[in-house]
Amino acid sequence: MSDIAARFGFFNWNNVRPQPVVAESTASSSSPKLFSMITNDHDRRKQISVRGIAQVENVSNIKKAFNRHLHFSIIKDRNVATDRDYYFALANTVRDHLVSRWIRTQQHYYDKDPKRVYYLSLEFYMGRTLSNTMMNLGIQATVDEALYQLGLDIEELQEIEEDAGLGNGGLGRLAACFLDSMATLGIPAYGYGLRYEYGIFKQLIRDGWQIEEPDDWLRFGNPWEKARPEYMLPVNFYGKVVKEDGKSKWIDTQVVFAMPYDTPVPGYKNNIVNTLRLWSAKAENHFHLKFFNDGDYVQAVMDRNLSENITRVLYPNDNMFLGKELRLKQQYFLVAATLQDIIRRFKSSIYGNREAVRVNFETFPDKVAIQLNDTHPSIGIPELIRLLIDVEGLTWDQAWDICIKTYAYTNHTLLPEALERWPVSLMQNLLPRHLEIIYEINQKFMNTISQRFPGDFDRMRRMSIVEEADQFGEKRINMAHLCIVASHAINGVAALHSDLLKSSTFRDFYEFYPDRFQNKTNGITPRRWLLLSNPSLADLIVEKIGESWITNLDELQKLKEYANDAGFLDSIRRVKLENKQQVAQYLSDEYNVNVNAASLFDVHVKRIHEYKRQLLNILHVIALYNRIKENPNIDMVKRTVLYGGKAAPGYHMAKQIIRLITAVAEQVNNDAIVGDRLKVIFLENYRVSMAEKIIPASDLSEQISTAGTEASGTGNMKFMLNGALTIGTLDGANVEMAEEMGDENIFIFGMNVEEVEALTKRGYSSQEFIDKSPMLKQIIEQIEGGMFTPEDPDQLKDLSNMLRYHDRFMVCADFDAFIEAQDKVSATFRDQEKWSRMALYNIASTGKFSTDRTITEYAREIWGIDQFESSLPAPYENEKSE
Repeated sequence: MSDIAARFGFFNWNNVRPQPVVAESTASSSSPKLFSMITNDHDRRKQISVRGIAQVENVSNIKKAFNRHLHFSIIKDRNVATDRDYYFALANTVRDHLVSRWIRTQQHYYDKDPKRVYYLSLEFYMGRTLSNTMMNLGIQATVDEALYQLGLDIEELQEIEEDAGLGNGGLGRLAACFLDSMATLGIPAYGYGLRYEYGIFKQLIRDGWQIEEPDDWLRFGNPWEKARPEYMLPVNFYGKVVKEDGKSKWIDTQVVFAMPYDTPVPGYKNNIVNTLRLWSAKAENHFHLKFFNDGDYVQAVMDRNLSENITRVLYPNDNMFLGKELRLKQQYFLVAATLQDIIRRFKSSIYGNREAVRVNFETFPDKVAIQLNDTHPSIGIPELIRLLIDVEGLTWDQAWDICIKTYAYTNHTLLPEALERWPVSLMQNLLPRHLEIIYEINQKFMNTISQRFPGDFDRMRRMSIVEEADQFGEKRINMAHLCIVASHAINGVAALHSDLLKSSTFRDFYEFYPDRFQNKTNGITPRRWLLLSNPSLADLIVEKIGESWITNLDELQKLKEYANDAGFLDSIRRVKLENKQQVAQYLSDEYNVNVNAASLFDVHVKRIHEYKRQLLNILHVIALYNRIKENPNIDMVKRTVLYGGKAAPGYHMAKQIIRLITAVAEQVNNDAIVGDRLKVIFLENYRVSMAEKIIPASDLSEQISTAGTEASGTGNMKFMLNGALTIGTLDGANVEMAEEMGDENIFIFGMNVEEVEALTKRGYSSQEFIDKSPMLKQIIEQIEGGMFTPEDPDQLKDLSNMLRYHDRFMVCADFDAFIEAQDKVSATFRDQEKWSRMALYNIASTGKFSTDRTITEYAREIWGIDQFESSLPAPYENEKSE
């Protein structure tokens, strides 16, 4: 077994020769094929290394547990069990190792009564759970050996697990990484979200176009969740507000119930298991009388589905706010259930006691910190005030003071069209009491502004939570303004982003509340994004600097000592090539395209959006294609260009971009003159589990958004950690990445924020740049002429028109600079030793971009938590408390 396998409890299979093993039968052996050991490398890629065999006793226990679950939980024997049955038996076996730790963690929190963190997010993009759980528990080696002895391939079983795709992209994946870091750091934290029946849609590419299918991820069940019907809570909608004794009362509401499902979140080898609680909508158990008056019982049953539609599907994100009632229902459903749960936990501070023990709410902010992940949960602000005043009987001033001390708000976008602004008429109908509270908050806030800035009515208009009526006579509630006014901390997610919030987006608010604004640069968890997804590279790092980097990523700085170690640089190249060979095989199997594993793997994977500029990238691919066609004997660096990402179903231009990519791919990949010098593949249905395969094999990471549009980015950090070099603009976290690794180790191009603003102010005309660039002019004319869509020459007319007449994200302005930077990339790739040294500096400079660092800053500077419980005893170390 490799060093990393021995230390961290799982195997690196890449360089292991197969060893025949005699199977041990622990149950019915009526199916001989199950126990036959396959020793052929082609059939079985992974084998047990003779250097490190898991402890026999532990292996035996895993096998017994596996067979017990197959028999008693799955209710199958081996004659009829399917691979999916084996997966569920394995998942239940692994979950057994979580349960005692999970219970003890919650007992510990009740015993110590610490301040708890509640992370509220409409999205948690968790991906797969099995591998990550085995890694964090340190049982991968034992499970590998046990399954091997049973004749099962763990990799095949892992592939059966559905991604928990309860997110669109970066925001949801960040929330998942945060949960991992909070558990690993020992912070008493709870994630709260929605249990969407259908996650982010499954993307299919048909005839070059994206089509969507529902992501029925729960179809076969979810072995990681536990329903908690005893904590089901009512959530109210609609109704009206009446005054009784001078107080507001919300009556005649429609009730939907929120059923919690808990998922364990284990820290890394510290015996701490936190909780992600997801709410599912359930209808009331009784019918309204009118149904029986109408006599339509069947219709009454069917109408129950209307209530349960609230958590039916995740809204696809196109960075365009649309004021849909169902979306607001989802947001309120989350916060209404969550805040009742938080208050219940605050009151009943004794483990197992559901009676109210603590009734004085003055200490609420000392025990509760609520982080709003963007404005999506912001309706929780008036909801908390409603609960404190209408239910708990506090005064407005008391409730407002508690609200500000409890809430903190993270902003995730600079695009003005993405900011949430709910129509007053919608809120009046759906949540009348909350609208009343928002009006009260705004009135008091306006009074405060007028005292500080007498007569400055324009400032009051700009800062008002309630916006003036638009051309349709509709007033709107600006939820970002509400968050700023009602929170004690507001943060951006990269230094540049936070600066732009203060200087532009929320300038008036920064002048008013300068102490509230902070920066918390995003990060990623190194456990999933290096240790799990790239074990060969992790092994290499451990051999050089030990294992402490797994929970202290700054330790990677020590790798810089080996920048001139030819042997180490060669090892980095070898690991990268092995990863690329695996991906090349995957591409051949899935897409029937043979790529050269030694070519430069140029990867652009993220949501498809105009501001992320996949369009700029494919224009470069067309430029390379044109060079080959003009000079078939040209000496050029071979490239494999991979795209992946989903376009929101209603986002026409994003779908046009996908169609251009697939059209170019079809032509390039089938051109005999091009050969293997250039290949283009659009990866269908890009998701977390695919990212774990693709990122470790990438040479070049495309982070080319228009400067000033990407808040941070986290994909950029994942590529950096895995030794890919970045070509990017000075946008989002790219700026800080360049600072950490040095400008000589990243390919920066294009306009910066100031230059973009200056060009906008001067009046940007894309035609001016097209006329100055013969290469760009040729490409646009090729698209217009239907070169890539000969069956329908006008198919991509909207795309070419956008480039000519409304190039909002300045693709044309940055085109020549991008081509020049890409030529520099190719020249550098020819010098493999230099490339490897740059890759090493990338890996060694990622310490800042761990979510462990990000969460530590949140805890100390926003949540007011200084002391962390780094670990708890293992369950077997203290049987008494079990």
